[in-house]
Amino acid sequence: MILIVALFAVMVPSAMNKWANDASPIRSVDTVDATVKSVQWDHGRGIYLVSIENGSSVLIKDERPHLIGSPANIERVTRDNGFVFYRFAE
Repeated sequence: MILIVALFAVMVPSAMNKWANDASPIRSVDTVDATVKSVQWDHGRGIYLVSIENGSSVLIKDERPHLIGSPANIERVTRDNGFVFYRFAE
């Protein structure tokens, strides 16, 4: 029972943080050159490991297929609250 209460106590603030980030307007969108390194499929949605131009790697979820090893244009999206995430360009 204590474990369930502890998990609930951790999950609620995490969900509230995600809702706050989703509600914050987008401040800027920057195009970044990247390379697709690997993919793992999860219920019809790919989780891609992408290496960006500065040498860092990020995970991006996308339903569209992307070829491993191919160059990709991704977008660095910054919200007004400072939250940054990456997505494949449309």
